[in-house]
Amino acid sequence: MSFDGTWNIVMKTPIGEQQSTLALATNGQTVQGTMSSATMGATVLRDGTVDGNGASWKADITQPMSMTLEFTATVDGDTISGNAKLGMFGNAPFSGTRG
Repeated sequence: MSFDGTWNIVMKTPIGEQQSTLALATNGQTVQGTMSSATMGATVLRDGTVDGNGASWKADITQPMSMTLEFTATVDGDTISGNAKLGMFGNAPFSGTRG
């Protein structure tokens, strides 16, 4: 399955649902791209890896506070779902569709 494309996701965080846009591009077993939202701003993804229909990456955000989000995701056609570890604030499941 391909992670390439633009994804509209919703994360269920402790401060409520957060909508974000992921722009992902794969190259072999790596994934790179950006994440942007009204609440968290825009950031470049790092340390991205792909293994079949699974992937993981990190996003360093500064809004609403500085922290590193650690994502794990699975793609199934034009849907994506997974989990974002929010540092000391627990986990935020997310899901979305390719835009």
